[in-house]
Amino acid sequence: MSDTSIAVTRILDATPDAIFDVLSNPERHHEIDGSGTVVSDDHTDRVQAVGDVFRMNMSTEAMGDYQTDNHVIGFDQNKLIAWKTAPAGEEPPGWQWVWELNATDSSTTEVTLSYDWSAMDPKLAQKLGMPVISHDDLEASLKKLGATAGP
Repeated sequence: MSDTSIAVTRILDATPDAIFDVLSNPERHHEIDGSGTVVSDDHTDRVQAVGDVFRMNMSTEAMGDYQTDNHVIGFDQNKLIAWKTAPAGEEPPGWQWVWELNATDSSTTEVTLSYDWSAMDPKLAQKLGMPVISHDDLEASLKKLGATAGP
């Protein structure tokens, strides 16, 4: 872990296409959220390309209920999906989520999940208490993803 990012890697018992199917469908993100902040999607479509935006309903003890817009910045079918998150209706302030998938054999995939806030204004990052999601939350997300996408 650096001062401005966290990354976790795990080999999951699922194929890249099964994992990507879950990741590219915001309707399923609440199933794989290890932090407990994702409630549901807000009438979203499946992510299909860089430039897509999907809205999520969120909830935390500190912020209550709120929505985020997730701007897709990386998309490579069955290999990578990434987005920058922003409060609904606003431009992303600089944190992003990157999911990288690498097939290890015909039935398993190495997945790396990165949470990076290095592009944020340092004062805003400090004000928000970055990181707001922990290493353990990311580990839990990968575990949930494996259970959701696996056999």
